[in-house]
Amino acid sequence: MSDNPNSLFYGDCLDILKDLPKESVDLIYLDPPFNSNTDYNMLFGDEQNEDQAQARAFVDTWSWIPTTHLPIYDELLHRAGSIGNLAESLHLLLGRCGMLAYLLFMTQRIIEMKRVLKQSGSLYLHCDTSASHYLKIVLDGVFGSYFYRNDVTWKRATAHNDASRFGRISDRILFYTKSDEYIWNGDAVRKPKTDQEIRTAYPSEDKYGRFRNDNLTGPSHGQTNGESARPWKKYNVISKGRVWSPPKTGTYAYYIERNFIPKYREIKGVHDRLDALDHAGLIEHPVRGFWPGIKRYAEADLGTPIQDIILEPIGFTNYSTKGGEYLGYPTQKPLDLLKPLIKASTNEGDVVLDPFCGCGTAVDAAESLNRRWIGIDISCLSINLILDRLYANHGLDAIQNIEVTGIPRDMKAAKQLFQRNPFEFERWAVGLVYGRPNDRQTGDRGIDETLSFPSEDRNRPQKGIISIKGGKRLNPAMVRDLAGTVRRTGASIGILVTLEKQTAEMITEANTHDLWKDAFSDRSYPSIQIITIAELLDGKLIQSPAPLSPFVKPTKQQREQYVLV
Repeated sequence: MSDNPNSLFYGDCLDILKDLPKESVDLIYLDPPFNSNTDYNMLFGDEQNEDQAQARAFVDTWSWIPTTHLPIYDELLHRAGSIGNLAESLHLLLGRCGMLAYLLFMTQRIIEMKRVLKQSGSLYLHCDTSASHYLKIVLDGVFGSYFYRNDVTWKRATAHNDASRFGRISDRILFYTKSDEYIWNGDAVRKPKTDQEIRTAYPSEDKYGRFRNDNLTGPSHGQTNGESARPWKKYNVISKGRVWSPPKTGTYAYYIERNFIPKYREIKGVHDRLDALDHAGLIEHPVRGFWPGIKRYAEADLGTPIQDIILEPIGFTNYSTKGGEYLGYPTQKPLDLLKPLIKASTNEGDVVLDPFCGCGTAVDAAESLNRRWIGIDISCLSINLILDRLYANHGLDAIQNIEVTGIPRDMKAAKQLFQRNPFEFERWAVGLVYGRPNDRQTGDRGIDETLSFPSEDRNRPQKGIISIKGGKRLNPAMVRDLAGTVRRTGASIGILVTLEKQTAEMITEANTHDLWKDAFSDRSYPSIQIITIAELLDGKLIQSPAPLSPFVKPTKQQREQYVLV
């Protein structure tokens, strides 16, 4: 791995992509926001019925909002070349609807992705069937249709019960390159044959291993002259419409050169190659038949190349027991799907970029394959999750070699985040105390987050409650509400995290509550605690046992050396 640190960015990938250097990335994998469980027919709506569209819009659904999307459309429309034509064509085809809003969003970002991609680079866009056909048009417009390589189908589930239509169990991965001179390590991602498949495909055996009798000829295609059409020894293959075709280049020619005939690939003449193969004992002459065959050894079989239909891995059905890979993230992809893509299109030390990195499967795969990486996500939850995931899977060294940008490091940035997005502020703040945020905003009367501590039963950790308060109006009732929630839920401890400094009355109220004795460590801690964002940023910790990771389970050894980041 290079000494250059890996990078995690919190923020809109459009802004961050614009700041990345031109042609600095070797591979881009993106799984952009587009919820497969949504009925995407809703995207084709009436722009006049904006209230209804807004009522449906949540997370990965899209609606046309004129004040937001018209400026984007106008900016793309007036770009020179194919981009302006693309924007105009999509507008004429779709009208002003949610699908157009989504495609404009993606077009802006794909333009920047092409800019940061090296000439030898590749892009894989992972999407579902609801928009894959439109996204391919966008990619054709930005990259050029001549740089389209594949539309890969991935079977992500075994079955899906869709009313009134065929079950949707597949995703699409659109593969484009920046130029014709792109990295391709196809042999590195072949699927090895099983022992039974080897025995079936290579039924014979000699002192060099298992082999099969393979063809030394090819179709003549009307060719009757030249050395390949002339008889060799007693065999006149042209009489049967065939010509000689001994291996000349490729994997098996290299295998022959390495193991049997030095400088074999330098032999020019067809008959000379046949003579060399025969002298090395690699040609089998039939007792009866029209022509001989070449011994093709199983040792040279690199496996089956990955095809454009991937039936495995199928979702997480077979992956839930592999080191706890599944984190419960709604659109999480398996590592075994991402690793072949990265191997095929990069070399060790190359840079992998995921501009919608979510739970971090692409960066985890890149880390394990000794690639450098850049991850971007607009959710604080993703940044916290990825740090925990990399720590659990790759140890302390991996997370110490990461530059995290965009996450607040001081009070000014913390207050700006709260003003801009209170929900994201909560998700960021809970990460400071190593809790797990709720999936949705609960408001001041709900349980914002949870915290877990070790217990005798590893499957039933002790729980804590975290309440995040970003407003300025703080009062003792907030402490009493938290204490009531702790009692009602049977939690062990309650933590109140405030953006502003707590009042003296709040501290007095917190001190009225009993201590909590942790049976696992046989130590006691205040059952109700108040801590400010400023204190957390200064390095102060809550009074508690070392919290368990909110996303993944570190090993015992990792937990003992766990340094909170």
